[in-house]
Amino acid sequence: MSAAAPEIYSFANPEQLAGTLAAAIAAFLRQGLATRKQASLVVSGGSTPGPLFLGLRQMELAWNKVIITLADERWVGPKHEASNERLVRFLLLLDKAGQASFVPLKNRAATAWKGEEECCRALARIPRPFDVVVLGMGIDGHTASLLPGAARLPLALDPGTGQDCLAITHSQDTFERMTLTLPALLHARQIILHFTGRDKRQVLAQAMGDGPVEAMPVRAILRQRQTPVHIYWSP
Repeated sequence: MSAAAPEIYSFANPEQLAGTLAAAIAAFLRQGLATRKQASLVVSGGSTPGPLFLGLRQMELAWNKVIITLADERWVGPKHEASNERLVRFLLLLDKAGQASFVPLKNRAATAWKGEEECCRALARIPRPFDVVVLGMGIDGHTASLLPGAARLPLALDPGTGQDCLAITHSQDTFERMTLTLPALLHARQIILHFTGRDKRQVLAQAMGDGPVEAMPVRAILRQRQTPVHIYWSP
């Protein structure tokens, strides 16, 4: 049975959005733990999820049975201000959620390319499907590190890529990155697209219109009907 078209939930402000979304994610994780020994959560970095993480870490559930990883990561150390891992450790893996397990994408390899195989092995130990994948969306229509114009974007979007993660760069980007591939992101029970701002609402409208996936990779998430997509937005 195929999933329905994405549902859009609009809120008055980011705080209201974050509180409601934190409760929804916690409910999905509890639902997973009701029938399985572990639940898994994929989160994203950036400035948007901060309030969400603050609310989510206070939710009552068996966090010691939850495994958390990232949708993408810049190839920098975990203390670097550009690190998504740093954000997760500082804002999410505290309070009740401090009992959760965390699987980083960044490892000790000198480059993302050299670290790709080890990263894929680490991800393979996380039970699938993921219970919840939380993604953001950029002004350019990227999600995770599925970046328009990146040389390896076609491979990352390929359903037959055979890899959970892929090293990826863009000529205008300062950092190498590691991203979950499209098939890995879609191997989930629920996908949540979380963003704020009126400008991003216009980007969503454009992404839901006609045009190639490569120009706005978030279209690959919005157009598929394998996994339910819930869109959470506020001005």
